[in-house]
Amino acid sequence: MTSMIRWNPIKSLSRIDPFADLDELFRGSFLRPAMGGADLAPDMRIDVTEDGGTYQVKADIPGVSKEDIDVSINDNQVSISAEIRRESTKKEGERQIVTERSYGQAYRSFTLPSAVSSDKANAHYENGVLTLTLPKKDNGSSRKLKVS
Repeated sequence: MTSMIRWNPIKSLSRIDPFADLDELFRGSFLRPAMGGADLAPDMRIDVTEDGGTYQVKADIPGVSKEDIDVSINDNQVSISAEIRRESTKKEGERQIVTERSYGQAYRSFTLPSAVSSDKANAHYENGVLTLTLPKKDNGSSRKLKVS
């Protein structure tokens, strides 16, 4: 039986992780048939930038309908979840040789350095990339109290 192994020469350089190859062990090893075809959770990669009074978040969520994406903001905590579906139409006499596209629930949660004004936040999804524009809350709401 021939087994295809996915290899990315840049992946090992892109992060320092002592368990980086553990994912590949479960994806391509003898344990896969014992797992019943279950796949690991889909990855959701993000970039967060800050520009003056806003944060900009870009999340890669390919193959998802925008109706299946849920974003919630609670002060400085941002959570993104998406349902990734895979069509399973199979033609007569067809067999799968390699299946690497993942499906299921993708979830990512992170904390920003300061609170976000959720009522002014904006979300846009195009070409597999979710873009969030998150304005910071104004912290300049101090006032003097009159002592009576």
